[in-house]
Amino acid sequence: MTSVVLLGKPEREIPKLPYEIVYTNTRDMEICSMEIEPILPGKEIPAASESAENLCCWRYGMEIDVLEYMYVKYARVWIPDPEEVWKSAELLKDYKPGDKVLQLRLEEGKDLEYSLDPKTKELPPLRNPDILVGENDLTALSYLHEPAVLHNLKVRFIDSKLIYTYCGIVLVAINPYEQLPIYGEDIINAYSGQNMGDMDPHIFAVAEEAYKQMARDERNQSIIVSGESGAGKTVSAKYAMRYFATVSGSASEANVEEKVLASNPIMESIGNAKTTRNDNSSRFGKYIEIGFDKRYRIIGANMRTYLLEKSRVVFQAEEERNYHIFYQLCASAALPEFKTLRLGSANYFHYTKQGGSPVIDGVDDAKEMVNTRQACTLLGISDSYQMGIFRILAGILHLGNVEFASRDSDSCTVPTKHEPLIIFCDLMGVEYEEMAHWLCHRKLATATETYIKPISKLHAINARDALAKHIYANLFNWIVDHVNKALHATVKQHSFIGVLDIYGFETFEINSFEQFCINYANEKLQQQFNMHVFKLEQEEYMKEQIPWTLIDFYDNQPCINLIEAKMGILDLLDEECKMPKGSDDSWAQKLYNTHLNKCALFEKPRLSNKAFIIKHFADKVEYQCEGFLEKNKDTVYEEQIKVLKSSKKFKLLPELFQDEEKVLSPTSATPSGRVPLSRMPIKPAKARPGQASKEHKKTVGHQFRNSLHLLMETLNATTPHYVRCIKPNDFKFPFTFDEKRAVQQLRACGVLETIRISAAGFPSRWTYQEFFSRYRVLMKQRDVLGDRKQTCKNVLEKLIQDKDKYQFGKTKIFFRAGQVAYLEKIRADKLRAACIRIQKTIRGWLMRKKYVRMRKAAITIQRHVRGYQARCYAKFLRRTRAAITIQKFQRMYVVRKRYQCMRDATIALQALLRGYMVRNKYQMMLREHKSVVIQKHVRGWLARRRYGRTLRAIVYLQCCYRRMMAKRELKKLKIEARSVERYKKLHIGLENKIMQLQRKIDEQNKEYKSLLEKMSSLEITYSTETEKLRSDVERLRMSEEEAKNATNRVISLQEEIAKLRRELHQTQSEKKSIEEWADKYKHETEQLVSELKEQNSLLEREKEEHRRIHDQAREITESMEKKLVEETKQLELDLNDERLRYQNLLNEFSRLEERYDDLKDEMNLMVSIPKPGHKRTDSTHSSNESEYTFSSEITEAEDLPLRMEQEPSEKKAPLDMSLFLKLQKRVSELEQEKQSLQDELDRKEEQALRAKAKEEERPPIRGAELEYESLKRQELESENKKLKNELNELQKALTETRAPEVTAPGAPAYRVLLDQLTSVSEELEVRKEEVLILRSQLVSQKEAIQPKEDKNTMTDATILLEDVQKMKDKGEIAQAYIGLKETNRLLESQLQSQKKSHENELESLRGEIQSLKEENNRQQQLLAQNLQLPPEARIEASLQHEITRLTNENLDLMEQLEKQDKTVRKLKKQLKVFAKKIGELEVGQMENISPGQIIDEPIRPVNIPRKEKDFQGMLEYKKEDEQKLVKNLILELKPRGVAVNLIPGLPAYILFMCVRHADYLNDDQKVRSLLTSTINGIKKVLKKRGDDFETVSFWLSNTCRFLHCLKQYSGEEGFMKHNTPRQNEHCLTNFDLAEYRQVLSDLAIQIYQQLVRVLENILQPMIVSGMLEHETIQGVSGVKPTGLRKRTSSIADEGTYTLDSIIRQLNSFHSVMCQHGMDPELIKQVVKQMFYIIGAVTLNNLLLRKDMCSWSKGMQIRYNVSQLEEWLRDKNLMNSGAKETLEPLIQAAQLLQVKKKTDEDAEAICSMCNALTTAQIVKVLNLYTPVNEFEERVLVSFIRTIQVRLRDRKDSPQLLMDAKHIFPVTFPFNPSSLALETIQIPASLGLGFISRV
Repeated sequence: MTSVVLLGKPEREIPKLPYEIVYTNTRDMEICSMEIEPILPGKEIPAASESAENLCCWRYGMEIDVLEYMYVKYARVWIPDPEEVWKSAELLKDYKPGDKVLQLRLEEGKDLEYSLDPKTKELPPLRNPDILVGENDLTALSYLHEPAVLHNLKVRFIDSKLIYTYCGIVLVAINPYEQLPIYGEDIINAYSGQNMGDMDPHIFAVAEEAYKQMARDERNQSIIVSGESGAGKTVSAKYAMRYFATVSGSASEANVEEKVLASNPIMESIGNAKTTRNDNSSRFGKYIEIGFDKRYRIIGANMRTYLLEKSRVVFQAEEERNYHIFYQLCASAALPEFKTLRLGSANYFHYTKQGGSPVIDGVDDAKEMVNTRQACTLLGISDSYQMGIFRILAGILHLGNVEFASRDSDSCTVPTKHEPLIIFCDLMGVEYEEMAHWLCHRKLATATETYIKPISKLHAINARDALAKHIYANLFNWIVDHVNKALHATVKQHSFIGVLDIYGFETFEINSFEQFCINYANEKLQQQFNMHVFKLEQEEYMKEQIPWTLIDFYDNQPCINLIEAKMGILDLLDEECKMPKGSDDSWAQKLYNTHLNKCALFEKPRLSNKAFIIKHFADKVEYQCEGFLEKNKDTVYEEQIKVLKSSKKFKLLPELFQDEEKVLSPTSATPSGRVPLSRMPIKPAKARPGQASKEHKKTVGHQFRNSLHLLMETLNATTPHYVRCIKPNDFKFPFTFDEKRAVQQLRACGVLETIRISAAGFPSRWTYQEFFSRYRVLMKQRDVLGDRKQTCKNVLEKLIQDKDKYQFGKTKIFFRAGQVAYLEKIRADKLRAACIRIQKTIRGWLMRKKYVRMRKAAITIQRHVRGYQARCYAKFLRRTRAAITIQKFQRMYVVRKRYQCMRDATIALQALLRGYMVRNKYQMMLREHKSVVIQKHVRGWLARRRYGRTLRAIVYLQCCYRRMMAKRELKKLKIEARSVERYKKLHIGLENKIMQLQRKIDEQNKEYKSLLEKMSSLEITYSTETEKLRSDVERLRMSEEEAKNATNRVISLQEEIAKLRRELHQTQSEKKSIEEWADKYKHETEQLVSELKEQNSLLEREKEEHRRIHDQAREITESMEKKLVEETKQLELDLNDERLRYQNLLNEFSRLEERYDDLKDEMNLMVSIPKPGHKRTDSTHSSNESEYTFSSEITEAEDLPLRMEQEPSEKKAPLDMSLFLKLQKRVSELEQEKQSLQDELDRKEEQALRAKAKEEERPPIRGAELEYESLKRQELESENKKLKNELNELQKALTETRAPEVTAPGAPAYRVLLDQLTSVSEELEVRKEEVLILRSQLVSQKEAIQPKEDKNTMTDATILLEDVQKMKDKGEIAQAYIGLKETNRLLESQLQSQKKSHENELESLRGEIQSLKEENNRQQQLLAQNLQLPPEARIEASLQHEITRLTNENLDLMEQLEKQDKTVRKLKKQLKVFAKKIGELEVGQMENISPGQIIDEPIRPVNIPRKEKDFQGMLEYKKEDEQKLVKNLILELKPRGVAVNLIPGLPAYILFMCVRHADYLNDDQKVRSLLTSTINGIKKVLKKRGDDFETVSFWLSNTCRFLHCLKQYSGEEGFMKHNTPRQNEHCLTNFDLAEYRQVLSDLAIQIYQQLVRVLENILQPMIVSGMLEHETIQGVSGVKPTGLRKRTSSIADEGTYTLDSIIRQLNSFHSVMCQHGMDPELIKQVVKQMFYIIGAVTLNNLLLRKDMCSWSKGMQIRYNVSQLEEWLRDKNLMNSGAKETLEPLIQAAQLLQVKKKTDEDAEAICSMCNALTTAQIVKVLNLYTPVNEFEERVLVSFIRTIQVRLRDRKDSPQLLMDAKHIFPVTFPFNPSSLALETIQIPASLGLGFISRV
């Protein structure tokens, strides 16, 4: 039926119609409607006479009177074909009106006469131009008709290996029957955020469109996936859900997206089965609602199912299987937990062996069982419930093996003790007798009585099968409910996206109730689809403000009314089910009486009274009435259900039936085919009393109708998205396209209906700019106006006379079908004419150029030929003269040669004869001599032989005699041994001894065995552990040794080469000496010469051997050098990978830190009143601070007791007992050491008192030096007080915090001790040197003292020496001697102590080295062990190992600290004693010296080096101004003002100068607080303004400069090489800030990563538009026609970016970084990262966009890349590595432009595209699309050749580049030449509280 609605320009508002909204002009009213007869299985494809008549011209959007001019010679058309459905042919001559036949030529070269229909004169459909073939959107085709659609899909599927194609709003997906690498994480990221028309068709694009529209329009979405079995519906739905789970993420920590995906394995195992069409066919329909919160993150899901095929549980057709879960159970029967199920092979059970195909190729049911169980666990189904499910499933299998024996025709029985039934009853927990009874009987209830009636064997089997189906259906329902509970959203759902995976239209040879329900559902879905298509068309026309047009469509509402209306088929079926004696025959008669001849869609078969025919939208289907009533009622006996409900041992079984009524009516069950499980609406109302029983009586058809209505309400309330899955062939062959099957499905799924609707209106739509760009060649210069719209109007009026063929909208031009092809033809003709003219001119120019060149060549040839002839004649004359001369000398030479030969022969004969005679004489003499020798030896041998024979005879006689005597003695001994008395004598007491010894031996044997067993067991365990550890250690050690030895091999080989060279030189010298010796004695004898020759040959062989060895050594050296280079490169790669992993960890840490801060802020907002007495610092924050920032709030020791008092209720961390015992032991040792130190202090004080008494007797020293000493003493006292205060702080921190967690790394006491230890030790070293100087001065003063009466003192050194020489008194000399002796003893003791300390330090360093080696080995061993563990266990093991390592390090550091503390106390006490001595000495001297003498005495200065107090480039601030400093210098600083007006890096210099002053003051807390506040301030400002590139760049530059300053002025030699002497004076003196340098380095890495993310967000929108879409070279690339998807982009155009936009942005980035003073090397790294992002994003979009893969686009890309390279050259950044990151993009552009035909081209491509992977090369070749008809497509055979050549290449199978990849960043040391003392602080910074020191 066809509905037509006329909507012209209405005068009043026309109400919306419920089903059809169509529109057109009045002139098309006479167009008649026609039915579309689809081609379905079992039918022949109509021939031309029949099919062509049905395919009317309006159906294809063509009109004969308009398009007749297109049927000219060489035009290509489609003609019907019974085999290929449609064939392509070419016109041999022009068509003229009135012609009855068309002269055609097929593609195979056969000529054909095609007869036209004499009535309609219908012409065959035209074929689209080649440039339109393979389009992403079928609506972009110029000719929209069935053959064009079929051919376009075939080309994309077979040639380009593209399985997805748009057809307007529908995504057509063809099942490839092969795994394709197009569903990875990289593809998901590529489609995320993209417009639907911008990328190639994909299921991810549909999912992204749904997700985007949900977020933008605040409207729920639906994705409707349909198709027949095996077409890939379930897989498409699964990929859509995976996309949502990946893109949106979860709103909670419950991993809801993982649970949503985990529901797939469960539902597939219990709802999917193998069919003849599909190995994993879904035997039920499902609608999954994925819920999202307000931030559009997944929060839950809900599943509704439809029509489970229950009959498959008890019956399977040939080559089919039951549900997967049964075979998974049988495959896992050997598991211990499944032993109680008593399962076996699938061939043993009746319910699993009927199909005869229990195994699916490539599927391991045991592994699938593991996946199913894991999914159940993830969804919260406990192990006990899982085992309950498996028990029920196993019971169903055993129930199927129950057999019945017939008693008579009306009764049967179960065999006694029937094993399958016994197992079933045991598993179900029911009584055997009761179940056996009710399997063979049934209860009949009348009004008065109840009867128990036996049933026949056939009925018993049917009842058994019905019970099995009913149990499985309820189990299926129960599992779905539990899955929904697990997926239930815990928070309020804001919106949802529904994914409908439902069966397609079905028609078989025998169609029953199941097919009826399926086709009914498809009728409803098709109606909803049509309404949505019309709605979109209407919106498009209204938006563009063009007149509406008439569109007629097939309205399937009458078919739906036939099925579901009152007195419809379902209504009559329900009525017949209520009848007591209702049957299928009576129901069929009712159908005939009601609908036959009354409804055009209902027919009766000619030869059957038990069937009926319905004309569906896709085909006529004949349904057999047999079984309809039974399947609609689905009877199961009440008594059997009651027996199952009575199970008390099995709690799960009654749960399956808890919702059923106590009395089951015959109509209460679900269908034998499929069952609807979700009958609840979206918002179910409260159940009314009695409603349950009423619902219980509903039939299956009524339930399905209600659930279908509910589904349609849901779909109508959402925005639908359509995916039509197509099955390309019935044999599951990969990439094989069967045209017949494809056409059947295209007609059935509504794709062709969409095409027909589009073709009836204005299918081709161009924007004005696209039209102008494409058809600019058809315009003249005067036609081009400033207004593009008016220009297009003027041109179209000239090109197309009929104005009805196009319409002008607001932004687009609308064309009727065929008009774009006409314009393309005109354009191609003009281009062809232009090409011919260009060719004509060029060929003429070439021929003229060729003629001139040939004339010049002829003249040149003539000249050379004549010269050649003259030279040849002269050459002939010279040769003749030379020949005569040669003959003369040759004849003379021949005669002389003959004479010489005769003479040499004569001499040779004489020599031979004489030699022969001499040799004969010599041989005779030699034979005589040898005969004499032989005679001598023979005679001696004969004499010795006679002597030996005589000797052996004598020895033999002696042996015989001795043997005889021994035999006699043996007889005597035997006789004695037989006597009893002798036996008793010998064995007296031996028996008892033997028994005792035997017992001892037994006991020892037992002990030995027990010990041996113990030892063997211990040895086995020890050996296994030892071997394992040894193997790990050896393996690691070998790897380490190999790594170490690799560097030493070159040296050893070089030494070996040198050794070989020396040997070679020696050999050569020996050879020379031998040769000289040979020359000297050469003429002595011939024998000597031969020997020398042999030696010479031997030496030559040795020389060759040495040469060979030398070559081998050279080859080995070269190989080792190559290996060393490769290992070096590998180490560099490993270093970069390790650096990248570390920086990724930092990135992840910063992300988690930000998430923690966000969550903390949210918690602060949520929690208004905190709990009293509970205040806790978050562990994440504390751990982060301990690792990366040393917070002043944590590190200050004085704050610790206060915080401990504020947290009395805080729960303490668990205590490590081993650590506690170690610390307790250390405390006791400290107390003992304290006591010993106290005793030593008392002893020292007594010695000081005795020394004081002695010193009082000595005369006082001079006043000037005493004055200096008093000043020095005061300074020492002040320093001692400071050291004492620091020591008190150390002791206080140590005594107040004894807990292990306080002494852990990062704790306050630990950091106080660690930081102050270094400062105290350095300070003590300085004071020690000063004390030594004072001691030397005191000794010199003691030596110079003289007891004069006038007490005058002399300061001159010579006078003092004279005084000493003049000393006469022995007492004075003795006193001086004693002083010198004491001085020597003091110096000697100091030297010994220093020597001892140095030895101890050396020993400790050696111990540390050894411990580090052991730690290294242990780390490698643990690393090897961790690598063998799974990822989760590896992380846990690494954390445990790290905790243990830090604890041990903590203890070691504490021990070192205690030793240092002991030394500090000891030295301080010594200083105290010396200070007391100096004070007492000063007092004693001042008492004996008058003031006048002091004034008159000249002052002798002591040479003690002191630092100058002038300005050192430091800034002083007060502690309370620290926050103000951070606020003004970091938090509120404007980067732009600093970058423009001040020196680069000024904040970094100011901060470092403040740090220098705190270091100068030796104030560690001030240093720590300032650095911590600086780091935290930078983090705060970056968190607040982290999206501003200028801010991030500014602080990256300043952080790096601060880091470089800390390195430059650290005092380390490696960093001081480039400093000036003045800068070296500014180095830090008291603190080593290496740890803070590491923290700043990590902070710089985080800032760099944030900078990359910022610039990526800025560049991302520009890249695709500027690099790909924008035409930088105007006119090179033409715009092709685009389809509906490009027009309905979900996001409006925000402006077009060009390449100039990208370059301007790059200039902006570069100028900002230069203004901020960023290091040049760091700028290069940023630029390299930017270019990588540009290249990766561009290449990824190129690989996913077919419209961009053309020759002209390759030229555009190469030009754009050249502009980027030019930018690099302008900025002097060519050596930054940025150009290399664009290499894949460059090669892809070259691949688009190179020739792609021959094998040589393939070889060139393989060698050229070394930066592209094989998958990328093949993808580009598959996507290559000609823009003009002059280009050619890439042949499939050429692509196969490329694949064969690249099959050995080992590269990543990943298709897309990782656009999110960040190269590891390094910060090369860059010292500053700026002098710190020259820096001035501007007043604009507001730092007036800072003063220069």
